[in-house]
Amino acid sequence: MSLLYQSSSLSRTTTLDIMVKEIKTETKVGVGIEALWKALSKDLRFLAPKIAPNLIKNVELIEGDGTSIGTVLLFSFDSDVLKMIYQKEKIVELDESVHRFGLQVVEGGHLNHGFSSYKISYQLAAIQEQETLVSITVTYESALGDTSMPSRSTQATVAFIRSLESFLLNSAA
Repeated sequence: MSLLYQSSSLSRTTTLDIMVKEIKTETKVGVGIEALWKALSKDLRFLAPKIAPNLIKNVELIEGDGTSIGTVLLFSFDSDVLKMIYQKEKIVELDESVHRFGLQVVEGGHLNHGFSSYKISYQLAAIQEQETLVSITVTYESALGDTSMPSRSTQATVAFIRSLESFLLNSAA
């Protein structure tokens, strides 16, 4: 299914020379909300290397059960593609009742590139039986004025969601 809809916005707040920024984007996917929710919130560590094998080499469970707040995942990246070797991310949002899921970078990755905090949140909303709106919010703090890395990260996150959609549609067939 082709990209049906996508929008983005950027907002900024300056506090003590640290730029707190937020980039939002939305995309529609042709997968039901429950299948997409399960893939993101329960199966992410197993699916990510299958969905993006050129970027993500492995996702390892470091702490927790893999599916609850406080879980820490270690993402190992293909160093030939990214300027990052690894990134530890902690599940900081998980609300099944509203289908909200968030990961905060706690070590490596974006934190090694001038960011003091970096978080990606997903909010899912059912549109139809087999159509879901995915709202993605990237929130980060940086003393740097450069927004290119978070913008690229947001684009990569949308691409990841599109790949996840294809994977789910192909595995259901």
